[in-house]
Amino acid sequence: MAGEKILIVEDEADILQLLEYHLTANGYEVFTATTGLEALKLARRHQPELMLLDLMLPGLDGFEVCRELKHDPHTSSTAVIMLTARGEEVDRVVGLELGADDYVTKPFSPREIVLRVKAVLRRAQHESSPPAVWERKGLRIEEESHRVFVDGQDTELTATEFKLLTELVHGEGKVMNRDQLLNTVWGYQFSGYSRTVDTHIRRLRKKLGPYAEWVETIRGVGYRFQG
Repeated sequence: MAGEKILIVEDEADILQLLEYHLTANGYEVFTATTGLEALKLARRHQPELMLLDLMLPGLDGFEVCRELKHDPHTSSTAVIMLTARGEEVDRVVGLELGADDYVTKPFSPREIVLRVKAVLRRAQHESSPPAVWERKGLRIEEESHRVFVDGQDTELTATEFKLLTELVHGEGKVMNRDQLLNTVWGYQFSGYSRTVDTHIRRLRKKLGPYAEWVETIRGVGYRFQG
């Protein structure tokens, strides 16, 4: 999967150089920025597949960068992994609500970053299999084009939200716990990240509108799709 463009946005020189070295070594085309404004300019110019985005930036912070990135049709498809030194859950939740695909708390290992990057890019790639369409009542899912229609309205989902929805739909009637979803949707298994699943489920339900109740919470276990 080498060759994808990655934009690293980090104002700490040592971290920036470390990330640039390891991602370049893995075959990615890497661009770097140290401020939010510079990041947005480079994102519009190069349209990277993924952005590694530090939250604590001078001037325009990571939250604002993510918001601007997702609102711009030229860059809205760029996947975002947020980097944060903060441990507060509220910061992670806000980042995910703004459309980030994942987050990593500092300090982190370069190996973990590369693993996360590969997992997010893998989710963002379109399937090459024959067209698959799932439809019931007013909910329609077109897997090849990664489009979801709610009562005829084209509803924009992030790559992660789409993958989460299709995993639940494919396992209709089956209860999937958070660890299973982390492994199948995010592509890794780490303890302490189950709240990531919960946050994405909340976002997904909002976008499903009248069909939100089809994503059921099974208390103490996980989630089940029951259309």
